[in-house]
Amino acid sequence: MEPVKKRLSEFSLEAHGQSSTTTTTTTTTATTVNTTVNDLYLNRSVPYLDEPPEPLHFYRDWIGPNKPCIIRNAFSHWPALSRWTPEYLRRKVGSKVISVAVTPNGYADAVSGDRFVMPEERQMSFSSVLDVIEGKVQQCGVLYVQKQCSNLLQELPELTDDVESHVPWMSAALGKFPDAVNFWLGEANAVTSMHKDHYENLYCVISGEKNFLLLPPTDRPFIPYGVYQPAVYHQKDDGEFEVVDQADSEKVPWIPLDPLNPDLERYPQYRRARPVRCSVKAGEMLYLPSLWFHHVQQSHGCIAVNFWYDMEYDIKYNYFQLLESLCEVSGLT
Repeated sequence: MEPVKKRLSEFSLEAHGQSSTTTTTTTTTATTVNTTVNDLYLNRSVPYLDEPPEPLHFYRDWIGPNKPCIIRNAFSHWPALSRWTPEYLRRKVGSKVISVAVTPNGYADAVSGDRFVMPEERQMSFSSVLDVIEGKVQQCGVLYVQKQCSNLLQELPELTDDVESHVPWMSAALGKFPDAVNFWLGEANAVTSMHKDHYENLYCVISGEKNFLLLPPTDRPFIPYGVYQPAVYHQKDDGEFEVVDQADSEKVPWIPLDPLNPDLERYPQYRRARPVRCSVKAGEMLYLPSLWFHHVQQSHGCIAVNFWYDMEYDIKYNYFQLLESLCEVSGLT
């Protein structure tokens, strides 16, 4: 990739002569591409499907074009939809010790000042988490069960009979099984900062509601990135949180912008982005395509399960890498 970046930089200088002109030209081109994408094939809102699709149809209509959709009745047969009450979960897994992300403000894995701050990872019994979410116990900090290493299978295998280990029509469409099956449970203040993943994501809401803000990969030139010193929250004995630098770790590229309250004076290019918002309710499944940027909020006590299928590193991935390289050499990072 370095030779590509070098050549792109050389071409940019040859063609435009100065960096400000390069940035303006790249931004104009990106805006044209963005407009074309929205006019030709992206929907202005996330469409709904009333039933699970056939594998071939889903690949042709959604995975191939890299378009999100919300699917109803995709997992209406899962026992989890009726079973996963607080009472059932206490009986089934209340004594299990699980990994819980704890932050002072609900923002785990997010930019704070000049740091990329990760949550304090705490080991707690499932019942203790429910006590906080149900308001039976008051605690400083915001809890979020969000460990993304197939934690449903690794930490809560007792619950796997209530769901499926994969989504059959998705596995058939992609010709593989998911890399991870994750369990999510958290407070209303728990927020997922804007980022992208290299996965085809099926996000299934069991109870409550998830609110997504989505941006397509073609909006990359309008989304600011920075490189930040990694750090971790640590809760002190007095209940206050401190930020502890991870001095031996490499710096982390991340998006500093809050799409709910964007600083347009600092990041004026974000005015050109075209976010799409959607709410995913209990019993609904969101297909979130690979490389789509997303920011997530939730209702209090929302429970969800998601399936991560590794994306194909095909020509679309290479085109996106080219777009990222153009953003870097033209100063649109």
